[in-house]
Amino acid sequence: MVTMTPPSLSDKRRYLVLALDEAVRGARAGFGGPFGAVVVKEDRVVASACNRVVAANDPTAHAEVEAVRLACRALGSFHLAGCDVYASCEPCPMCLFALYWARPRAVYYAAGRADAAAAGFDDARLYAACSITPSSLPIMVEQVDVPGAIQPFAIYATLVDRVRY
Repeated sequence: MVTMTPPSLSDKRRYLVLALDEAVRGARAGFGGPFGAVVVKEDRVVASACNRVVAANDPTAHAEVEAVRLACRALGSFHLAGCDVYASCEPCPMCLFALYWARPRAVYYAAGRADAAAAGFDDARLYAACSITPSSLPIMVEQVDVPGAIQPFAIYATLVDRVRY
């Protein structure tokens, strides 16, 4: 078994900025909420995605789920062994469970659930219903301080034609 070195703080921030860029891109395009995700393997971006709930009329088309789908196709596997997932915001319970099944090495996120709630995306009742926290999963889930972490929410708030859900 090959032991992979965990990413440095600067690498985590670099990939989280890409996830934040995806979040802004998707929000500006009207695809859905201001969320983005990137899957990285061996310092290479395998997939990146934004929330497409509104565009796809699919409540499961969250950025993390979309990125997992794309990465698994690209890798020809239903597992993300040796991959790290970077999300613009703390994954919701559905995404946490999807990430658990995908089995990445780690999940890193920028904005927290309180930031999402302040922007109108409150998953507190879902977290409570399933008693899940990032630390309760057998994969590493870590928040990383990234400048501009709440920028996608600020941009989303300025969009007059945004669809609230």
